[in-house]
Amino acid sequence: MENKIDFIIPQKLWILANSFGLNTNLLETNLINLGVVLGLLVYFGEGSLNNLLKNRKLTILNTIQDAEERYKEATDKLKQAKTRLQQAKVKADNIRINGLSQMDREKKDLIEAADEDSKRLEDSKNATIRFEKQRAIEQVRQQVSRLALERALEKLKNSLNSELHLRMIDHNIGLLRAMESTIE
Repeated sequence: MENKIDFIIPQKLWILANSFGLNTNLLETNLINLGVVLGLLVYFGEGSLNNLLKNRKLTILNTIQDAEERYKEATDKLKQAKTRLQQAKVKADNIRINGLSQMDREKKDLIEAADEDSKRLEDSKNATIRFEKQRAIEQVRQQVSRLALERALEKLKNSLNSELHLRMIDHNIGLLRAMESTIE
């Protein structure tokens, strides 16, 4: 233990300290003792205090430099992130605009297709109505013709004698054959 103390305070000074006497009780010390203690601390601790302060100064400077470098890196990364964000916004706007225009085109295409389908259905409906109308007219004609023939035959049967009746039948058969030959 003495070697360590000798290293800090040389042996010559211990002799002075023994004759002088230090009061280590802080409550009982006076200003002279405090002055001596502070003087010794300043004298012997100056080199180590300077070294300590230099080391602390270097540590603080290194920390500041590291902080500045990290700040620069963070600033660069922030700029890159802002650039990427701006590019992403532009890309998102383009996608949105393209989507809206695509939606409008598809909407127009669907409307046009619906109009065409509606026209086709209307044409089909009109053709069906015309066909059914012609069929109904044809059925009515056939029924009217049949009824007229039936009535005429009844009238003829009632008013004609058998000879006239046979001539009328032959005449009508001839007319029907003539109609058949024109139809075929």
